[in-house]
Amino acid sequence: MDKKKLELNKIHLMDCQKGLTLLDDKSVDVIVTSPPYNIGIDYNTYHDKRPIGEYLEWIKDIAGECKRVLKDDGSFFLNIGGTLRDPWIPFDIAQKFRECDYKLQNTIHWINSIAIPLEDVGLNLQKKLDSDIAIGHYKPINSKRFHHDCHEFVFHFTKFGNVELDMVADGVGVPYQYKSNIKRWKSTQQKDLRDRGNTWFIPYQTINIKRDHPSVYPVKLPEMCIKDHGLSKTNLVLDPFMGIGTTAIACIHLKVDFIGFEIDEEYFEIANKCIEKEKMKE
Repeated sequence: MDKKKLELNKIHLMDCQKGLTLLDDKSVDVIVTSPPYNIGIDYNTYHDKRPIGEYLEWIKDIAGECKRVLKDDGSFFLNIGGTLRDPWIPFDIAQKFRECDYKLQNTIHWINSIAIPLEDVGLNLQKKLDSDIAIGHYKPINSKRFHHDCHEFVFHFTKFGNVELDMVADGVGVPYQYKSNIKRWKSTQQKDLRDRGNTWFIPYQTINIKRDHPSVYPVKLPEMCIKDHGLSKTNLVLDPFMGIGTTAIACIHLKVDFIGFEIDEEYFEIANKCIEKEKMKE
């Protein structure tokens, strides 16, 4: 296939290892993705339980091709989690990116469930609340050894470790709780927004029906990643593992071009329906 025929704003039904070879060098501004974790998730087509060495070399090959297509000032946001029995998974994968000579510029902690005692929420909120706060999806586990896992990593990789971010973009920056700090911190240019930091609370949507895909992150996660990199300098977003099109939906919301790959025909069809439905809203 000729590289010029690989259309933008489209998910391509193919293995990402093949698809990435069809993209030009340094053509992508932002990569946002979440690969299979190799923990035995029941996907339709992909076998999610390879020998660990084979899996990590596969990840390294994809990381290398992604680095080729990423611009020198681009950002790669990699969402990855472990399991309670094998918490090393994210770090093993990050090490493969290190072997490809990526720089780990930021480690973002995606919190999808959190409990905050009333005494710790600050004086302003204490006046409005009468009890502790517990927000996000909580699924009890049958174990006396492990805590409930309410966190995943988003590793922010860049080529040289010097990409400037838009940390106070709308939807990424957060308002000051105490407004007297607006003038105090000149770096915000007198805006009532400050850097969110590297802990992002994004809860899953509560649903009572079977999911179309066994492993889907909220649309808000890729939206925040793209905004964090900077909308003004984002022309093309890539997701090598599109699934049912979550990253594509985020790009439609933000009005930036996207491209991606999906190996499973059923997920591919679901993604295209979601994309068409979202485009009709715009």
